[in-house]
Amino acid sequence: MGRTSDAREKILSAAQSLIELRGYSALGVAEICKTAGVPKGSFYYFFASKEALALAVIDEHWAGQQRTWTRILNSGEEPLQRLRLLFEETEAGQRAGQQGCGTVSGCLFGNLTLELSNHTEAIRARLQEIFDAQVELVDSVIAEALERKEITATDTREAARAVVAQLEGQVLFAKLYNSTHRLGPLWANCLALLGARAPRETVAGV
Repeated sequence: MGRTSDAREKILSAAQSLIELRGYSALGVAEICKTAGVPKGSFYYFFASKEALALAVIDEHWAGQQRTWTRILNSGEEPLQRLRLLFEETEAGQRAGQQGCGTVSGCLFGNLTLELSNHTEAIRARLQEIFDAQVELVDSVIAEALERKEITATDTREAARAVVAQLEGQVLFAKLYNSTHRLGPLWANCLALLGARAPRETVAGV
């Protein structure tokens, strides 16, 4: 039983790595199983189709990312500082990925949106739910900043969408140019979008 349970995790891990490196469409079940080191029969024991596997990979990745975003955005830091910490965590993750495989992998959700959203309705719907959840998390932080009169943006939901879109876009540029330096403008762009000034602790010594 232990081996059977482990096989599912191996398939998920292999599929995510391969999708990040090469995309979803080019992958076959045989290659995924070979990379995972499991027999092909194990794949269909756990997943009805490659699309079902992709949805499982998305859910697994979001579970980890959601924990990270919630930890950062619900921390005791001042609201704008929490957003900055989120950007720093994103940049660190992309940098670690580049060091591991030689290329910036980008955002799994963004990559799949570009590749599959016009072809697979189930994946499109799940990705919409995830981006909406990201916006919800950011919205609550922006609302706090507005209450504290730290920003001039008044439509917090639209501001949150702009911040998430900006984050996604800069990660896309980092992937395109294979350079995490493309993530450098995230903080300044966020402040401009929100009509904010940098919190005092981020400009200490100035």
